[in-house]
Amino acid sequence: MSTLVIQSHRTPLPAAWLQPCLDSVRDWALGNKFEYRFLGDEIFSPLSEAILQKTADRLPAASDLARLIALQAALDEGYETAIWCDADFLVFAPDALSLPRESYGLGREVWVQPGAGKLRVHVKVHNAFMFFRRGNPFLDFYRYAAQRMLEAHEGPMVPQFVGPKFLSAIHNMLSCPVVEEAAMFSPATTRALLAGGGPALELMLAKSIQPPAGANLCSSLADAGELSDDELDQAVGHLLARGSIAA
Repeated sequence: MSTLVIQSHRTPLPAAWLQPCLDSVRDWALGNKFEYRFLGDEIFSPLSEAILQKTADRLPAASDLARLIALQAALDEGYETAIWCDADFLVFAPDALSLPRESYGLGREVWVQPGAGKLRVHVKVHNAFMFFRRGNPFLDFYRYAAQRMLEAHEGPMVPQFVGPKFLSAIHNMLSCPVVEEAAMFSPATTRALLAGGGPALELMLAKSIQPPAGANLCSSLADAGELSDDELDQAVGHLLARGSIAA
């Protein structure tokens, strides 16, 4: 056994554009001779009833912990490397997406958004794409911390509680390894992409160390009404047709 790529989502898929995202990751995995595994709701089975109740209206928080358990289980099975990709992560330049020679790595978030009359950019890390090799120093800690945080938390839970918010805080102190090509697109970036370019896309590229080869398209923002499924469907088609974020 060498490398396993894991994805998960409830089925049937709630939007048609998610299927080409899943297909792109599976094709990237098989093209690299990685094994591929798709999990449904069974990914949540290892979580305690207390955590499931706390996250009943914040399923992404439960997923943030469940994916860590699934990744650790893969390493325990004998895989040398376990990779996680969110279901809304699209690989559009497969030849340019590869794992660095690190024992683990997180995705890169360059988040562009309007603010106070001008565009603002926040450079962080994300867990929509991440990998862990056997013997890495980070997965056990992250899993333990995520579980403790969810167990101890009371009251409303902010989005990304044990995901990008926590990881970015840790990254600011530790400078974790990052897969720079594994990006995340904000609504401003996606709309600039569909418009054929613009300041948001230019700013995102200017703050990116490497051009994106894949990106999390943020289906949660479609759920919240910040992007439409039609816009995301167009973005998927654009990216797959061009193999880059070029207009």
